[in-house]
Amino acid sequence: MPLAIRGVCPLLFVFDMPTSLAFYRDLLGFRIVQAAPPNADGDRFGWAWLRHGDDTELMLNTCYDSDAERPTTPDVARVAAHGDTALYIGCPDVDGAYRHLRASHLDVAAPTVTPYGMRQLHVTDPDGFALCFQWPAAEHAAAG
Repeated sequence: MPLAIRGVCPLLFVFDMPTSLAFYRDLLGFRIVQAAPPNADGDRFGWAWLRHGDDTELMLNTCYDSDAERPTTPDVARVAAHGDTALYIGCPDVDGAYRHLRASHLDVAAPTVTPYGMRQLHVTDPDGFALCFQWPAAEHAAAG
């Protein structure tokens, strides 16, 4: 009998939680489902579970338990390794996402269509993780 699986929720280790929340929550529209510690000062959580809509989730965890432990700048080798991680996120209105990000002053290239038929918009988060907002180009063209 196959496993009954519903969804996936990746965990990303981030350098600075307030910066990551500004990106994922304030810019992309995720909301905090739960965070710890619950009485954190402002956005200084050690961990946060985020959700967008009904079925898109991710968790953020700080690389350092306290600001006192955190160096003043991210570890270059660690951030470089983040380039090996990409989150592909379903987005029916890729062009709308592009316009929103550009209006929010994010330097992002225009969407493209892949040889396998996906309209894609590539973004990098503050920690160097790749995000790709995508939707089948044929469906996108029919809706547009």
